[in-house]
Amino acid sequence: MTSLATPKPVQRLIDEFSRLPGIGPKSASRLTYFLVRGDGQQPRDLAQALTELKERTRFCSVCFNITEADPCPVCADPSRSTGLICVVEEPLDVLAIERTGQFKGRYHVLHGALSPVEGVGPEDLKIRELLARVRTEPLKEVILATNISLEGEATAMYIQKQLAPLGLKVTRLARGLPVGGDLEYADETTLARALEGRSEM
Repeated sequence: MTSLATPKPVQRLIDEFSRLPGIGPKSASRLTYFLVRGDGQQPRDLAQALTELKERTRFCSVCFNITEADPCPVCADPSRSTGLICVVEEPLDVLAIERTGQFKGRYHVLHGALSPVEGVGPEDLKIRELLARVRTEPLKEVILATNISLEGEATAMYIQKQLAPLGLKVTRLARGLPVGGDLEYADETTLARALEGRSEM
């Protein structure tokens, strides 16, 4: 809703910020007025960063992660295990796993999860491309690292069914209690999975 007291350029930026995920009208207004009040260089730097984002980044043709070079640095790294693929929902998930320093394989980014409610089906994700990779690359294991949500679980189950006829080892990330968490605050599903996934000491 526009106001006569709001100049059109200001309102347009508020509207554009509001279209971003997690940014409501109030946050969009705060960001816009921060840029209006700030020095003249900051909005120009932001505009340049957005332009470079669109001009210099693309999706890796192998794993579909965001990259400047194609293939991406992970896919091009000869020291990474070619027999191991970790399937994730989003590029941010790759960053999270990379921060651990524990995974030395390669990735496949789906760019979402199955969600019939939102109209997201298998054809909307990079599942077809995953199946093509599995048939052409010498893989030993596919790790399904989708989120622990209804959509993430449905996506993992769907992919597992697609991979089952290929006789490939398919694993799922362990699920359970977070480090430092108290049992009394854990929900029933988390506790049940922690019990199922218990390991010998």
